[in-house]
Amino acid sequence: MATVLLTTILLSSFLVVSSAEISSKIGINYGRIGNNLPSPYRTIETVKSMNAGRIKLYDSDPEILKLLSGTNIHVSVMVQNNDIIRIASSQAVAEQWVQDNVLAYYPDTMIRFVLVGNEVLSHQDRRIWPSLVPAMRRIKNSLNTHDIKNIKVGTPLAMDVLQSTFPPSSGRFRPDITDTVMAPLLRFLNGTKSFFFIDVYPYLAWSANPKNISLDFALFRSRVNQTDHGSHLVYTNLLDQMLDSVIFAMRKLGYPDIRLAIAETGWPTIGDIDQVGANINNAATYNRKLVQKMTAKPPLGTPARPGSVTPTFIFSLYDENQKTGPTTERHWGLLRSNGTPIYEIDLTGKRPLSSYKPLPAARNNVPYKGKVWCEVAPGADAMNLSMALSYACGQGNQTCAALNPGRQCYEPVSVFWHASYAFSSYWARFRKQGATCYFNGLARQTRANPSRGHCSFPSVTL
Repeated sequence: MATVLLTTILLSSFLVVSSAEISSKIGINYGRIGNNLPSPYRTIETVKSMNAGRIKLYDSDPEILKLLSGTNIHVSVMVQNNDIIRIASSQAVAEQWVQDNVLAYYPDTMIRFVLVGNEVLSHQDRRIWPSLVPAMRRIKNSLNTHDIKNIKVGTPLAMDVLQSTFPPSSGRFRPDITDTVMAPLLRFLNGTKSFFFIDVYPYLAWSANPKNISLDFALFRSRVNQTDHGSHLVYTNLLDQMLDSVIFAMRKLGYPDIRLAIAETGWPTIGDIDQVGANINNAATYNRKLVQKMTAKPPLGTPARPGSVTPTFIFSLYDENQKTGPTTERHWGLLRSNGTPIYEIDLTGKRPLSSYKPLPAARNNVPYKGKVWCEVAPGADAMNLSMALSYACGQGNQTCAALNPGRQCYEPVSVFWHASYAFSSYWARFRKQGATCYFNGLARQTRANPSRGHCSFPSVTL
């Protein structure tokens, strides 16, 4: 009995020490796909004022890394996807990358993670896949050569690396990557005591299935618990379910103890008509409760790993106006492009939720039912419209047949009129293949039927 008690005490002490080694401070993703963002200097000053404990870059920008020198912010730098094959093929190339992007700034800049690639296994270019782990190994070898022990090497992956995620105990990796990439990756992470970095978005899971997933469950405010009958674990929120599905997937490959880190998570503040639940109210609720959960002391962990600390980076610092695709892509920021907050948030987790001012009412938490059209957005440039019109009409399938001379939509002869018809027709015909009503910012969705006279615009029915 005494031996068992002593073992339990030692194990508990080990877990406490292990958790203490990992900071629970919240991090921020600093994306820069925008032409109207504040300077790096202003940005780093803002990040410091927000009390962010970490910052994650999508590159290793020299100016930003110099500005972070002397701060107590832990920094994550990234190897670009198109550099992975070269680094994997040569230790000399890896060494040069480490010299240029780590040693030039370290230790004055507190670089703590080198992330190799970004969502590599979600990309169609499979040529990179076999090089991912070898490139990570080369980077780690170079760091070891310089006796750098406190920089971990990882790679951020998206949830689509899993074939099954629900219930969490069914979690398993896709069969096309299980043996070739995931097993070597987990072996590397386990051997180097690194983290499995995952981009995890309850918003995307909920918005894809809002009928069967409770919004309150996705926003950490559910009063209804869910039991995983495979593991008998009880869940109070969607994030924990998603994280534990990764843990169970790793267990199935023989790696039950690799630590998790959340490379990206967040909630969009604005969306298109067909993007349910993208609003400021939900975004503020999710991120505020996320911060409280991840900074709790003692740590909360997840049902599969109670008491564990999960390093977490919120996506993102700014709205980024040059990102393509649906409107949500450009509206994940905590800050507007001018640096002002979209909503209040305390990244330390110490501020009571009850102390915040009331949020704008959420008006799109139920999916819209009805017809939606695509039309030219206000302020669209005529020259750019002409090129977009040519693109939309050049995809075949009779997309623009009604715009031919003498046909029902030919008049009025205006690039704005013709482009609106072409955008709506293109979107209606190709939406199921992934087409969006965006056209490089020239188009927007509308519930108002733009049809006129004998010209009937094609629509999408939601």
